[in-house]
Amino acid sequence: MPQITAGFSFKVLTINTHKGFTSFNRRFILPELRDAVRATSADIVFLQEVMGTHSSHPLQVENWPDTPHYEFLADTMWSDFAYGRNAVYPEGHHGNAILSRYPIVEYKNFDISVAGSENRGMLHCQITLPAPHKTLHVICVHLGLRESHRLAQLQKLAEFVTALPEDDPVVVAGDFNDWRQRANAFLQRHAGLSEVFSRKYGRPERTFPARFPLLRLDRIYVRNASASHPWALPVKPWSHLSDHAPLAVEIHL
Repeated sequence: MPQITAGFSFKVLTINTHKGFTSFNRRFILPELRDAVRATSADIVFLQEVMGTHSSHPLQVENWPDTPHYEFLADTMWSDFAYGRNAVYPEGHHGNAILSRYPIVEYKNFDISVAGSENRGMLHCQITLPAPHKTLHVICVHLGLRESHRLAQLQKLAEFVTALPEDDPVVVAGDFNDWRQRANAFLQRHAGLSEVFSRKYGRPERTFPARFPLLRLDRIYVRNASASHPWALPVKPWSHLSDHAPLAVEIHL
């Protein structure tokens, strides 16, 4: 377990795993993705579209793991993990997950779906940091494709963050699908959250599609914390491991 001292910092990574397949589901690449995620040495990993279980894939897909994908990705590097089931179908389910080197003492998944739309969730974990540091709150989100749905989901996110202890550090990351870039102003005004790439460069990073990023869909927000060295991971090897470019940043408490 990493030791925390005054001025402690930790690395955060967020990535949409696309259920362990390349774009258009041409090839199963979860083992390669695990190697790439491990190589980042991230302390806390936010995962979207991570497979919980699937009844037919183990019979049809070579190298399909015996454990849920989030547990396979955690392996021996992240001692704690949490999963929030969002999309449920006859063969199985997928959702958001958080992997952590530090103890997750409590977690809960919140359904933020809008009626008549795809199921969406917000996974909240409380992570214990040794004294004198406060509890760290981390929230992994995957918002809807329609703007009206995203606005309703952003409202739920803002209300939740506002209700957390005022002085506790908060990190929110994931796939916001916010191609019109409406989330930053809303979350700053209603929840005191600031986006780490926008702090550094004036706007969120381009992340989609991963091979030639044009749209700024993925985000990392913080409250009661500072951040440095935000970066989008390079096209190679990541472009064939996800349809979204992963984002990483160093968080300072």
